[in-house]
Parts: sequence; structure tokens; C-alpha cells
Amino acid sequence: MGILKKIISLFLRISISVILIILLFKFNKIDLHILFGNIKSADKRLLLLAFSISFFSYVLCLYRWQMLLKAANIQLPLKRVIVSFCGGIFFSLFLPSTIGGDLTRSVDLGVHTKRPREVIATVLLDRLSGYIGLVIVASLSLFLGWGLVKNDSKVLISVGIITALLVVILAVLFNNFLFSKVNKILDSPKAGRVRESIKNLHEEMHIFRHNKKVMLNNIFLSLLVQALGPITFYITSLSLGMHKEIIYFFIFLPIIGAITLLPISIGGLGVRENMTVLFFAKAGINQNSAVAISLLNFLFILVYGAIGGLIYVLTIHHRRLQRNQSPPL
Repeated sequence: MGILKKIISLFLRISISVILIILLFKFNKIDLHILFGNIKSADKRLLLLAFSISFFSYVLCLYRWQMLLKAANIQLPLKRVIVSFCGGIFFSLFLPSTIGGDLTRSVDLGVHTKRPREVIATVLLDRLSGYIGLVIVASLSLFLGWGLVKNDSKVLISVGIITALLVVILAVLFNNFLFSKVNKILDSPKAGRVRESIKNLHEEMHIFRHNKKVMLNNIFLSLLVQALGPITFYITSLSLGMHKEIIYFFIFLPIIGAITLLPISIGGLGVRENMTVLFFAKAGINQNSAVAISLLNFLFILVYGAIGGLIYVLTIHHRRLQRNQSPPL
């Protein structure tokens, strides 16, 4: 029954991605000839630069996660962490948003280390620090570019929502009083697993409360990662001959990134493209160009996902040999 639910869930998310793409092309009157013409004529040197910056952001994300693993006293060889991280990149293409990749990392290293709770805590805290960086970049960019978007209610509401969500998450995870209240709300037989999972996560998160240096370094890396996303999009737009103010990209990309975290499509496909068209219209970028920017950046993700999948598959035999061996603590 569980497998059937997973298959149905996967089918629904694939369907949502397909429907969103169809609606995007139909209602925005995307001209395929113009779209592919724009992509074909893009400046290859600038695309290579954008591709390289995108790769550097993955390197920073890897280092950020490894830092948390070490702080949790999970000592692993770098190559083992890289393999798990690559598996996460690959599976995030086919599973719902980045959540699918996080699940893969958690299961992979959880089984290997036989310390699933600690591994899951590092993965979730890694995602949380990334979200903190996203909110900071979005808020600061909105402040700096206020004159450009002050009359756009969807931007203001979006930044307000993602900021409020962060405040709630931090309060529940790190405040004992609020955590106890949430725990009482979930005090029912049907919520047993959910309540237990939140309780375990709450306890593991407190390991990092006394390691402020690691947390601050993690947030700093997250700020860099969240800044590289808009820069990558901006350079991609330059490759297509568009010269818009870079502050637009710093305001819109964190919002788009937050929305694509919702586990409603496969790898954020469809959601990302629709949101790019919606928000960048404010910057004067037409639908065909906005979709071209989004698809080119999705191509970067596909390439890195394919490389990550290749690394993950080629090391399966080696990981199986290690499974019954205790990792160094």
C-alpha cells in the first residue's frame, strides 16, 4: 500500500509539472521558435561563466553540510560525503523539489553511519540555514531596491510570507515553550510518528545551540550561496542580450527559490518557469526571454544532476561493501 501511495504521489507531481508547463506556454503565448532561437543565440562564454558560478554554489553547499556533520561528531571521509551529496542532487531532479534530495542524503548517510537522527538533523539544519540566507538576501535586496518594486504587492506579500514562515520555524525549533505547545497540538494517536519526529529533531537541533561559531559560519556560507543564484541568473540574462538592473534578480530569485521548495512538482519544473515569467515582467523582461533564462538555468541543474547521478551509481558497489563497517567516530 505504501509503494502504491508513493507511485501515485510521483505521478501527481509529474502531472502537475506537465500541466504547469502547458499552461505557461498556452496562456503566455510562448513562441517556441523565438524561445529556442534566443537560447541558440546566447553568448556561450557568458553561459560558461554562469555554469561555473552555479558549480561553485554546489561546492559551498557541500562544505556547509560537511561542517554540520563534523559539528555533530559524524566524522566521514570527504569522498563519502561527496557521494551522498551527489545522490541528493540527482534525486532532487525526480523527487519533489529539493526535499527529495534531502531525503536521499538522510537515508544514505543514516544507514551508513547508523546514526540516522543525527544525520537527519544536519540535513534539516543545512536546509534551514539555506532558508535563513534566502530570507536575509530577499529582505536586504528589497530594502535596496525598494524604489523599483514598492508598488508591486505580490513582491511585498511574498517576502513577508517567507520571512514570517522563517520566524515561526525558528521559534518552534529553538524555543522550548512554543515547542511544548506544538507538541500538545500533535498529542493524538494519529500524530504519533509526526510528534516523535519533531521531538527527535528538536532534541538534535539543540546540539548546535552551543556551537555558535559553526552556526554563524553556516549562515555566512548560505548568504554566499543565495547571492550566487541571482548572479547566475543575471549573467544568463546578459548572455541573451538583456541588460536589466541586477537588483531585480536579487529581489526575485529568493522568492522564486522559496516557492519552488514546495513539494508539488518534480524538481520545481513548471513552478520555476511560471514564477520567473510572473516576477520578471516587473523588470521588463518578456515571457519568451524569461522562460529562456529559467530553462537555461534548469539545464545547469540537469547537467550537475546527471554528473551527480553518475557518481552515485558508480559507487554503489563500494558503498555496499562499507555498509557493515562502522565509520570512524
